[in-house]
Amino acid sequence: VAERGVKHSSRSWREAVGVYRNRRVIGMMFLGFSAGLPFLLVFSTLSAWLRAEEISRAAIGFFSWVGITYSIKVFWAPIVDRVPLPMLTPALGRRRSWMLCAMIGIALGLLGMAGVNPTENLHGVALCALLVAFSSATQDISIDAYRIEAVEREFQGAMAATYQLGYRIALLVAGGGALVLADATSWAFSYSAMAGLTLVGITTVLIIREPEIPGHAVESFNGAKNWFVMAVVRPFIDFF
Repeated sequence: VAERGVKHSSRSWREAVGVYRNRRVIGMMFLGFSAGLPFLLVFSTLSAWLRAEEISRAAIGFFSWVGITYSIKVFWAPIVDRVPLPMLTPALGRRRSWMLCAMIGIALGLLGMAGVNPTENLHGVALCALLVAFSSATQDISIDAYRIEAVEREFQGAMAATYQLGYRIALLVAGGGALVLADATSWAFSYSAMAGLTLVGITTVLIIREPEIPGHAVESFNGAKNWFVMAVVRPFIDFF
């Protein structure tokens, strides 16, 4: 009996670890990294940069409003969930096309921040930070949808775990890593390097396969009225 118990325990451990060998579970770690990378770059890391440039505390405080995009992303989530992107969606699929578009937006926003001097053009930095935050929130929507659709229910726990691992690694890179790099070189170079790291997510999106789209998501949008009802109104009715 004891021997059977040991064998059963060993098999259970192998099965538990085996879920992490799934390619989509592994890929989720890199998508988690992509999701976590821009977060601190528009919050604490950006605040450190602005303080180093002797920007007033009042001005730095206004930058916190950029983060509201993460709170109100629910308003454009139905669009990301249901509306295809021209050219990209036929080539990549619904989820991957939105992820790629968002990642490109993050990269462009970070490069824009790197190319602007806050002491000379603070509004430019704010606009670029807003682009990063909006694109990051959009990326979160598309990655969450992909995670739910990509694998069976038994893999969802592993997908969430690897996502969190990648996310936490990205926070370390965008926090301490960006600060160390800025101290050794410059803030512009540090933010340019962070923009380069978006290639981790972009490469992952190009490698992974698009999940099969549920039947409810494949709908036509003929006419502006029908588009608004299907993409915006109906999801909120279903929710409430």
